[in-house]
Amino acid sequence: MDHSVDKELVGWLHSKIAVNASTSKWKLVTNGVPQVPVLGPVLFNIFVGDMDSGIECTLSKFANDTKLCGGVDMLEGRDAIQRDLDRLERWAHVNRMKFNRAKCKVLHMV
Repeated sequence: MDHSVDKELVGWLHSKIAVNASTSKWKLVTNGVPQVPVLGPVLFNIFVGDMDSGIECTLSKFANDTKLCGGVDMLEGRDAIQRDLDRLERWAHVNRMKFNRAKCKVLHMV
């Protein structure tokens, strides 16, 4: 799935983001979700839309939070989660994104 942004879309976005007829200057965003009330999260969700491609376990995405869930009662479950983590790491590298390791947690339920 290709979600590239062409000149026409950039022009449309630029023409729509204005306050009192003044537009802000372009600024490089290196992480996080641009905080435009609706447009930022929508564009972010389009960008990460293919993140779950090939994922075997359950991947939940909400705004800029992502949760990978899977049951492990046999080695196959553990291997599936590891394959998915590897896929997510490759996706992030290809898309020049980083997961915040400080916010990554593992929850064990018995």
